[in-house]
Amino acid sequence: MWAILIVLGIVAIPLTIELTRKGVTEADRAKAPGQFALLSQGTTHFEWLGPERGPVAVCIHGLTTPSFVWYGTAKGLALLGFRVLIYDLYGRGYSDRVQASQTADFFDQQLTDLLAHEQVTEPVTVLGYSMGGAIATHFTARRPQAVTQLILLAPAGMFKLASGKLALSRDLPVIGDWLFLATYPWILRRGISAEAGAPSSVDGIHDLQHAETARRGFFPAVLSSLRGLLRDTCEEQHKAIAAAGVPVLAVWGAQDDVIPLPCQDTLASWNPSARQAVIADAGHGLPYSHTEAVLEAIRASRS
Repeated sequence: MWAILIVLGIVAIPLTIELTRKGVTEADRAKAPGQFALLSQGTTHFEWLGPERGPVAVCIHGLTTPSFVWYGTAKGLALLGFRVLIYDLYGRGYSDRVQASQTADFFDQQLTDLLAHEQVTEPVTVLGYSMGGAIATHFTARRPQAVTQLILLAPAGMFKLASGKLALSRDLPVIGDWLFLATYPWILRRGISAEAGAPSSVDGIHDLQHAETARRGFFPAVLSSLRGLLRDTCEEQHKAIAAAGVPVLAVWGAQDDVIPLPCQDTLASWNPSARQAVIADAGHGLPYSHTEAVLEAIRASRS
């Protein structure tokens, strides 16, 4: 009996830790920059940066780092004349922890709701980083006439996750949830710590990233995205974008071990007309680690 109780206690540790994490409070939101919108699926945190008038650029962040990842790049886009919209995906940052499957439809609804709330009716430039690249790709494929240019930074959706702990967590109900909560927080925090001290255009980004991992609902949201949007590739969507003639720029990090450089060739096979740029010394953190190189690639694509 004691052995069973001990085992059950050990099994309960990851679930207990998640339940005891602090959720996003109204006090947190009161101190947050930007604004909040009550949309059809929940409350979304967003910010406008740059001039009050100008072409709109929408920046979509990735799987684990909220909208603050864009601060450096957004300032550069503002200097190019863009009115820049950044926002927190559900389950991240100051947005609601929505209890729903985080599929392509789910994220598309959030973005379309937010654009409608902000009365954005003109075509926009859409930028997507990592998982945000997959969201941006789905959004563009569904309404190519609403997108003037699609800009992808190390975009997800280029390959299927076939093996490893993340694939097991994705594919196994209940057991997968436990495995993910027991292992992934440590993996993510170790990765964040490994970048401590590296140059960044976002002040205190590593402290901000660590703080995000302490919020209740964050890790379940990550797992839900793995089981939803990130389960499949974006091959069909990229081919549709190519057929529609939407201009595409993809920027890759040559040292990226999350979305590796051979994905450049995959995109070329799906959309031969896409412009591509490679930053030789960059890893996965393109928007904040190599901001000027990213902005230079964007400037070159518009010339």
